[in-house]
Amino acid sequence: MTDLNSPELQLVRFRRRVYFAGALVLVCFALLFSRFFWLQVVRHDYYATRAEDNRIALLPVSPNRGLIIDRNGEVLARNYSAYTLEIQPSRVADLEATIDELAQLVNIEARDRKRFRKLMDESRNFDSLPIRTRLTDEEVARFIAQRYRFPGVEVRARLFRQYPNTELASHVLGYMGRINRRDAERIEEAGVADNYRGTDHIGKSGLELSYENDLHGVTGFEQVEVTAAGRAVRVLSRTSPQNGNNLRLTLDAGLQRVVEQAFGERRGALVAIEPSSGGVLALVSKPTFDPNLFVDGIDSANWEALNTSADHPLLNRAIYSAYPPGSTFKPFMALGALTAGKRTPQFAIVDPGHFDFGGHRFRDDKVGGHGSVDMHKSIVVSCNTYYYRLAADWGIDGIAGFMAQMGLGSRTGIDIEGEATGVLPSPEWKKKRFKRPEQQKWYAGETISVGIGQGYNAYTMLQMAHAVSILAADGVVYKPHLVKQVENVRTGAVREIEPQPTRRVNLKPEHIAVIKQAMEDVNKAGTGARAFAGAPYVAAGKTGTAQAFSLRGAQYRGGKLAEKLRDHALFIAYAPADDPKIALAVIVENAGFGAQSAAPIARQVFDYYLLGNTPAGPAPEDVDATDSE
Repeated sequence: MTDLNSPELQLVRFRRRVYFAGALVLVCFALLFSRFFWLQVVRHDYYATRAEDNRIALLPVSPNRGLIIDRNGEVLARNYSAYTLEIQPSRVADLEATIDELAQLVNIEARDRKRFRKLMDESRNFDSLPIRTRLTDEEVARFIAQRYRFPGVEVRARLFRQYPNTELASHVLGYMGRINRRDAERIEEAGVADNYRGTDHIGKSGLELSYENDLHGVTGFEQVEVTAAGRAVRVLSRTSPQNGNNLRLTLDAGLQRVVEQAFGERRGALVAIEPSSGGVLALVSKPTFDPNLFVDGIDSANWEALNTSADHPLLNRAIYSAYPPGSTFKPFMALGALTAGKRTPQFAIVDPGHFDFGGHRFRDDKVGGHGSVDMHKSIVVSCNTYYYRLAADWGIDGIAGFMAQMGLGSRTGIDIEGEATGVLPSPEWKKKRFKRPEQQKWYAGETISVGIGQGYNAYTMLQMAHAVSILAADGVVYKPHLVKQVENVRTGAVREIEPQPTRRVNLKPEHIAVIKQAMEDVNKAGTGARAFAGAPYVAAGKTGTAQAFSLRGAQYRGGKLAEKLRDHALFIAYAPADDPKIALAVIVENAGFGAQSAAPIARQVFDYYLLGNTPAGPAPEDVDATDSE
């Protein structure tokens, strides 16, 4: 019988254990060696790159946004640097508690919290979002001393957009805002996402939006060595950003300031154009707004005030709102009639104060009429009856065809977003506009109203100013534009926006001369004479009054109507008459006659632009003026 405790058997068992343990150790070492070989040899390049990436951070360097400057060098939009307290929500465990603790170090108000929550709703949760902007040096110092307590919270130096003249030209400049989801999607679709790394703001409207690609610039990058905790140690290399291009405008900031002041508290719009180039000298929509409110993300109180205001300050009335042109339509009607051979300058009618057509009586503003009226007098005294009859004789197709050549009822192509088409009425337009067959039919009586600038007629002040500039330039058409030059600040290269005629309206010089002489006499002895009394230059113009609602045959009594129901006051003009330097169209909403409210504004504009006279205050209303003799 074998002895289980014999030394020989125990030795055998021990050797077996040693062999097994040795084999196990060898296998383990073999596995470790193979793994090390895989990591160090086969995957060396991959893991070396990963290690380098952990050591080196690639940080975007945002470029300075380009400046916006008026034609004389006045800065309208610039940048400034300020400290911002920012939170990266994805790295913060308890966001509300963190904000409460931060509020003990820096001043965080209720509106800051509301704005932060709004930004969170619009942004990705891993974005760095500002809880406070424009920190003082003392606030920065207090936070830095306690920084270790707030992972995911940083103080950063940021560039902010600033509009030093606050509300001046706000509808032209537009405004900046933080990039939201919709902006991010648009950037991705355009394939420029890399160029917006580290950029928080983007143009939202006006020139800031239209010229975003020029103004933004090219983002640079820094290679920064960091610790395992993410702290920067040193900058290894730097690719400098390319700052955005500067925009030099055709706009005259001084003239823009005069126009905005001339309106006072009244609503309306004015567009002034240089006839020889199409450059926009002033583009005003009243009331205005302060674009600085939007830079940090507008707070709910200001947003509510802007959106609920009955005056709609965010609405760009100059390029978006379309109005009946009223009697300012008459010079173009007369010019078109001459061109089409429907009238001669000598053709005259006897005006009884009304025009009967289709069983309906269309009345003139002057009871009893103007007597014998030829084309010249029809413009000077603004005789409706003359144009009722002209419209009936000419027909809607002829009217629409000529007015389209003058740029009415179509976008001018100006270089900011939001331009409306307006309405140039025609049978084709009506078929597209209405759905029911009985609504689509064009009635001859509708043509009569079109002839005096009423009915379906509706044009923007930009379109009206464009039409006046075409007349002033003897039929040469330039595309209206706001930007004169784009300057590359890095190279100094300047890209000129050359004024090139886009086309020419086929007008006879003798026909143009008839209309121009009549418009000059409007301001000498006609409906604009009171506004331009004593002017040392000759201005050509035409007053107009447009109904805000249908009178349905009743007599207009402005003083007894609610303010929103009163007529709009309009005026078109250019000056000097012998060598036009400026052409304009102006409307004052619900202000009565054009001679009463709109023409005085035009007088201030011309006095400033041609003579350098700066008015002391808003243009006064001429309460005794009318749009008929």
